[in-house]
Amino acid sequence: MIKPAKLDKGDTVATISPSWGCAGVPRVLWQYRLGCQRLIDLGLRVTAAPNSMRGTSYLHKNPQARAEDLMWAFENKKVKAIIANIGGNDSERLLPYLSEETIVHNPKILCGYSDVLTLHLYCHRLGLMTFYGDNLLTTIAENGRWHPYSRHWFQKTFFHDSPLGVIVPSSEWSGDGDSRIDKSYRKVYIPNRGCRYIQGRGTVNGRLFGGHEGLCSIRMPNGAALVEKRYFEDSILFFEDIPEFCTLERLAKFFAWLGENGFLQVIKGIIIGKIGMQSSFQAYSEMIRSIVTVKYNRPDMPIISDFNFGHTSPMFILPYGAQASLNADTLQFSILESGVS
Repeated sequence: MIKPAKLDKGDTVATISPSWGCAGVPRVLWQYRLGCQRLIDLGLRVTAAPNSMRGTSYLHKNPQARAEDLMWAFENKKVKAIIANIGGNDSERLLPYLSEETIVHNPKILCGYSDVLTLHLYCHRLGLMTFYGDNLLTTIAENGRWHPYSRHWFQKTFFHDSPLGVIVPSSEWSGDGDSRIDKSYRKVYIPNRGCRYIQGRGTVNGRLFGGHEGLCSIRMPNGAALVEKRYFEDSILFFEDIPEFCTLERLAKFFAWLGENGFLQVIKGIIIGKIGMQSSFQAYSEMIRSIVTVKYNRPDMPIISDFNFGHTSPMFILPYGAQASLNADTLQFSILESGVS
C-alpha cells in the first residue's frame, strides 16, 4: 500500500462534499466553521474545495462537480489531507469522473466514513492507504466538543508515523445522532462496557479491509463490483453501520453474502462496530456463529464486536491495508503499523 505523508503543523486540509452537500446550507454553516476551527486549533490550515459549499441541490444534480473537487484536492500541491464533510448515499455517482492517474501520482490522506466508503474502495484498488474515520460535521464538529477519544486518534493517526498500537476502548459512547440546527444540543453518553466476544480463539494477523453494508452493492460504472475476493484474503475485516439499520436480519444477510461469495472462507478475523443500544447481544452472536461456525466450519476465527468506530461517537481510525492483530482470548485489537509515512 502507498502511504501518504504525515501531517505537520501549518499543513493544509481540504474539505470536500462527496455525498451530501449540506455543509454549504446557511443553517449548517456554523457547524462547518466549528469543525474548521477545531482543525485550526491543531495547527492546520483549512480550505474548502471549490464546489463543496454550493449546497445540497447543486451538488446532488452535479456529481461531476463533486468528483472535480476530489481531483482538485489530490492535484493541489498545497493540500496534504482531504476530509469529507459528511456522508450520505450518493458518492457512487462520482466514479465515472475520477482519474486513477491523478490519485496514484498524488497520494495524500483521505479520511471519512459512511458513504465515503465508495472513495475508499476506489483508492484501495489503486493501492493507496486511506482512512475510515472522522467526517468534519459528524465527528470533528460534534456539538459541544470534539470528543477527546476521537481527537486523540486523529492526532495519533495523522501526525505520527509510528505504529498505532493497541486500540483501547473508550470509557463512554453514544449512539445519538447530530443536530445541525440546535447549537445547544448535546449527545447523551453512556458507560462503555468494552468489546463483546462472539467466537474464536488465539491471535490472528491480517490487513485491514472493510466498511458498511455498501460493500455488498457498490459497483463500478461498467457494472463490476468494486470489491474483489483478493481484498478479503488474509484480512481482518471491519464492519459497522448506522446502529438502527444494523438489525439482526440485515447483519445475517451481510454474513451470508460473505460466505456465498467465498470471502468468509479467506478472512482471518472480524471486528464489528457498535450495533446499537440493545441490552442483550446474544441473538446477534448466535446468528453469526450459525453462519461462520456451523455453516462454514470456521469456529476458530476471532470475531469481536462493539468497537469504537463508524456511526457512533467517539471513534478511532482504520487505515485500509494496514497490518493489524486480533486476539480472541484477551479481546485485544492492535494496528501494527502507521498509516502515514
